[in-house]
Amino acid sequence: MNGVLIDTDIAIDYLRGNSKIRDFIFDLWDNNKAYLSILTVYELYAGMREEEKEYTENFINACNIDFLTMEITKKAGELFREYRKKGITITSIDCLINATAIINAHKIATNNVTHYPNEEILLSY
Repeated sequence: MNGVLIDTDIAIDYLRGNSKIRDFIFDLWDNNKAYLSILTVYELYAGMREEEKEYTENFINACNIDFLTMEITKKAGELFREYRKKGITITSIDCLINATAIINAHKIATNNVTHYPNEEILLSY
């Protein structure tokens, strides 16, 4: 495992002061394993209140950022098709985050386990 992609829900829990998540994130930072997809950065900014901006930016800046690549976007399209054939609907953003984890050998920290049908990439914490 190269690192842990922190999904938006976990980032929000951290930003809202959840002590269990805070300890988890601190451990990731201590081991340089905290990653955010650039799409999680988008989601955090989309939902952020103005008074949360500095705290949110400090959190983002403390993490490694995974950007989208051609390989990731192709893999995300494949995942979307694969899940659709099974009758599972996943958002494009979640497919791209899922593909980012697969391509970069990360786990995903999330409470939204239904967003990521391949359980082998999910991190139990």
